[in-house]
Amino acid sequence: MFDFTNRVVVITGAAGNLGVSTANAFQQAGARLVLVDRASDRLQKMFPALVDSPHHFLAHSVDLNNVASVEAMVAAAIARLGKIDVLVNTAGGYKAGTPLHETPLEEWDFLLNLNARSVLIACRAVIPGMLEQQAGKIVNIASRTALAGEANAAAYSVSKTAVVRLTESMAAELKDRNINVNCVMPGMIDTPQNRQAMPDADHHQWVAPEALADVILFLASDAARAIHGAAVPVFGLG
Repeated sequence: MFDFTNRVVVITGAAGNLGVSTANAFQQAGARLVLVDRASDRLQKMFPALVDSPHHFLAHSVDLNNVASVEAMVAAAIARLGKIDVLVNTAGGYKAGTPLHETPLEEWDFLLNLNARSVLIACRAVIPGMLEQQAGKIVNIASRTALAGEANAAAYSVSKTAVVRLTESMAAELKDRNINVNCVMPGMIDTPQNRQAMPDADHHQWVAPEALADVILFLASDAARAIHGAAVPVFGLG
């Protein structure tokens, strides 16, 4: 559907369910991939065909909340592949279960760092190169919960709301420089982990990772060149 031939796409959280689907979709569209994960071995297990490829880069052991670690990854990616055209921030996570007044501050900090600070650091690292080449696409992953707070999930909701505000602010700052920044707001994603946690739910109403990846590819493509600062709802049938 979309042609990303010779474009370099960085995907954070690439070994996760959405990351894998997004990486596969971009690879099928001809992109050269920079796949980023914190673990030292997951990327090699998930993408064995790319381990020794000169056209791709598996960046393992990257701490997305550590500025030096992310900047080193970006520098290595550019040294190997020459540029970065697209950044997709799929890294993140969910945790809930306690009322706000009972939520430990450590849990609050964890979710804000995992879902929002990581996006900020990754974007800060790639934007200078995009400004230099006067082109770039950034797609962030927010959540349906960014639209309204939910009981016992305040920290997660706030962290994903922050992703939307970061997206809007960066879009306003960069749209005149030919850099598009947008985000998607998925509903419940159909993953093995979510099915295990909610076995009695109607899984057919959930969003397939592959369907979400299609929306991400659209936002990263030239077809979305006029879209800046959008938060696209991808709720499935739910």
